[in-house]
Amino acid sequence: MKVNEIRDYTQDELVSNLADLKKELFNLRFQNATNQLENPMRIVEVKRSIARIKTVMRERELEQA
Repeated sequence: MKVNEIRDYTQDELVSNLADLKKELFNLRFQNATNQLENPMRIVEVKRSIARIKTVMRERELEQA
């Protein structure tokens, strides 16, 4: 997920995407622990997407203040 795409989302969409990504990260970690994970780099991608979403949410919060 690119930052430009994330900035186009509304606040509600950001919150729902963040929740989905956190669930996916949990599942990926579980698969990794049981040696069923096919693509370990997916964990890194999901973590970065979560960080990008949180960054955009924080930017918006600071703009409103």
